[in-house]
Amino acid sequence: MNILHESWFRRLPALFEIPDPDPDRARFRIEVMERNVMLPVKVFFIGIILQSFSYSGLWIGQISSALDVTVETVQLIFGVYILISIFLALPLLAVRRLPLALLQWTVVTSSLVDALLIASMTLITGGIDSVLYWLFVGLIVRSAVSVPPGFSQIFLNVAISLCYALVAVVDLSIAANLDDATQRVLDLMPHEELGEPFMLRMLVLGLTTISCYGAQAFLERQRLADDEAGEFAARENQLRAAGRLAAEFAHQIKNPLAIINNAAYSLRRSLGAGPGFAAQQIEIIQEEVARADRVITQIMGYAQLSEGRVEKLEVVPELNRALEQVFPPAMPTEIRVERLFAAQFPPLLMQRGHLSEILVNLLKNGREALAGRGSLVVTAECLRDHTIQLTIADDGPGIPPDKLGRIFEAYFTTKEKGTGLGLAIVKHNVELYGGTIRVDSVLGKGAKFTLTFPAKTTPKPFAK
Repeated sequence: MNILHESWFRRLPALFEIPDPDPDRARFRIEVMERNVMLPVKVFFIGIILQSFSYSGLWIGQISSALDVTVETVQLIFGVYILISIFLALPLLAVRRLPLALLQWTVVTSSLVDALLIASMTLITGGIDSVLYWLFVGLIVRSAVSVPPGFSQIFLNVAISLCYALVAVVDLSIAANLDDATQRVLDLMPHEELGEPFMLRMLVLGLTTISCYGAQAFLERQRLADDEAGEFAARENQLRAAGRLAAEFAHQIKNPLAIINNAAYSLRRSLGAGPGFAAQQIEIIQEEVARADRVITQIMGYAQLSEGRVEKLEVVPELNRALEQVFPPAMPTEIRVERLFAAQFPPLLMQRGHLSEILVNLLKNGREALAGRGSLVVTAECLRDHTIQLTIADDGPGIPPDKLGRIFEAYFTTKEKGTGLGLAIVKHNVELYGGTIRVDSVLGKGAKFTLTFPAKTTPKPFAK
């Protein structure tokens, strides 16, 4: 039972992990909450408070000497707040053009500045008992919308809660230094200790923080599940389209095969007409066979789609499986294989056979290029936009410049016994899933193949 509890507690943090929203969604949330909602609200309330500076005796004139310093300090803080708010509002006016990191920093800074101002206002409008307390709750909800989930959001919401706690401490300190007469004039409630009301308010702030984070965790996981369901549905539609396309190509193959059949029949009847005519017919047969073979090669990848199933594949296990297939642990070799894998990757929605064919072909090419000795570096990383990038690099002889641009062509090979189809199939399978493949090579210094797979793949339409 203890083992089950320990396993459950180890998995508990994973339930609250929220993946970062994609850049477009993050920008949209900042644009809606910060620029379209918060900026007009700030302008409205700043205007009201500035007007109160001119017409309210609370702000200008003689105030009880015990509170003079506090009020004047708040007025100074409010003036500084206006200047900082103007500075922080400028990036929000160009939310679509500035780097996302700068926008997120602006939002966090703006929220902290707002929390400090509200703390000052709360202090002079009742302290612990001020109705402005509920603005702290609003700030927490606001940060849940604008700030990316994770440590930054938790840190910001805790800082907002601590601002209210600071109000309580300062409020008690001020009340302790006022005599009874001043407290009666200012209609202040006596505070001897923080007490149960303060603890309940802090509990509300903590529960609001946890609730907002939990709601985001649920909604983000639901969104990811919906996106993956859409990806799977798109892939299944792709399978059906591939099957129809394969049938259409098979129908087109009948034409060159019919020509082959007629040429063979004519060859049989013309054996007595001399060798020249027979050679001509044989040449026709060879041309048409080559044509039929090219068509068959083109539809191989599409036809295989209808035979397989799209799966959610983990990058690192698939890389390790391909490496063990090409470099079996039981088979000694002088080739040093270095694995540089990042810690986390989004899943790849592909057929396992296609990904395996891509990786195994490239690894075999690297092994053969090294001729039994050298080093092979396999790198896997997740870029900032969640694109998965795989790199397979060797320090072999490299690829001649005059052949570098043709290595992905069908039937083109630099090997004595190569078929010329391996890299052509690799390129086809990569592009089928919206990815790209690039080769870089310097003669005598090896070759490097770089593959990229987007995190969200729009199925590539089939060209007829």
